[in-house]
Amino acid sequence: MGAEKVMLFAGRSHPELAEEVAKHVDVPLTPQSTYDFANGEIFVRFEESVRGSDAFVLQSHCAPINTWIMEQLITVDALKRASARRITAVMPFYGYSRQDKKHRGREPISARLVADLLKAAGADRIMTVDLHTAQIQGFFDGPVDHLLAQSLLASYVGDTYGDAPVTVVSPDAGRTRLAEKWADHLGGRPIAFVHKTRDPDRPNEAVAKRVVGSVRGRLCVLIDDMIDTGGTIANATRVLLDEGAADVVIAATHGILSDPAVERLSGCGAREVIVTDTLPIPEAKRFPALTVLSIAPLLARAIREVCEDGSVTSLFDGHA
Repeated sequence: MGAEKVMLFAGRSHPELAEEVAKHVDVPLTPQSTYDFANGEIFVRFEESVRGSDAFVLQSHCAPINTWIMEQLITVDALKRASARRITAVMPFYGYSRQDKKHRGREPISARLVADLLKAAGADRIMTVDLHTAQIQGFFDGPVDHLLAQSLLASYVGDTYGDAPVTVVSPDAGRTRLAEKWADHLGGRPIAFVHKTRDPDRPNEAVAKRVVGSVRGRLCVLIDDMIDTGGTIANATRVLLDEGAADVVIAATHGILSDPAVERLSGCGAREVIVTDTLPIPEAKRFPALTVLSIAPLLARAIREVCEDGSVTSLFDGHA
C-alpha cells in the first residue's frame, strides 16, 4: 500500500479477527511480546522497529473490558515512545459507548473518558464500527472513522429473505432513522417500531409495550446496534409475534451476548439471529439460529483507504 511503512498490531482480545484483517490488508501482524505480571499489570514490547510507521492497533473491547482497554492504551503508548509516525486505534467495538451522556446528576460520561485516554496515550486517529450514538465521534480530538455494518447485514438479509414480505422494525422510537436506511437498502420496505420503557435504575433492561406500524403476516427484521443480555430484543420479538408477525429475524452489529443472552435468544421464537464478529463469540455462546458475518473486509478496506489517503465516505453512510 504505497511507500508508507504500514504495520498492524493486535491485542489479545480477538486474535481471530486480527488475523483475518491482516490477510485482507495483506500486511502481517507485527510480532510483539505481551504478557501480564503477577499483580495483573500488562507489559508490551515490539520485536522489530516501528519508527516512522503508519501503525494500526486492533483491539475489540470485550470482557474483561477494562483489561483490553488498558492493553490497547499501553500498546499505543509504546508505539508513541518508539517514534511511530501515525497511530490509529482500531476498535471494532468501542467500550463504554452506552455511557455517552448523563441521564441524571452525579454520573460519568465514560465514553468521553475512553476517548480522552486514547488521545493522552498517543492515538492520532480512531476507527470503530457502529457506535451506540454518533455523537461519540465528537469526543475524540482527531479524525474518527465511524464505519457502518448496515450494508453487510442488510445485503445478507436481502439475499436470504428478499422474496418475503419484509417489514424493518426498530426496537425503539430512537432508531427509526436507522430503520429507514435499512428499508431503503432493501428496496423500499415498510418500517415499524416497538414502543418500550426503560428504568434508569435497572441497566440492560427495557420493557417492550406495543408495536407502532403494521406487522401482521410479515417477516419482521428487528434491528439494533448491539445485543447484550438479550432481554430487550427477546421481549420485542415476542411482542411482534403476538401482533401477528409471520416470522422475526434479528440483526445487530455487536453480539456481546452476556449471560443469559443465549438462553433468551434461543427461546424467544426468532427464526434467525444475525450478528458480526466485531466481538469474539466462543463456541459455548453459539446456537443453531445464530449467524455470524465477518467484519474483517470492512475494516481492511477502511485501513487501506486511510493508508492511501483515499475516501472512506462510502463506509460511513453504509453503502459499500
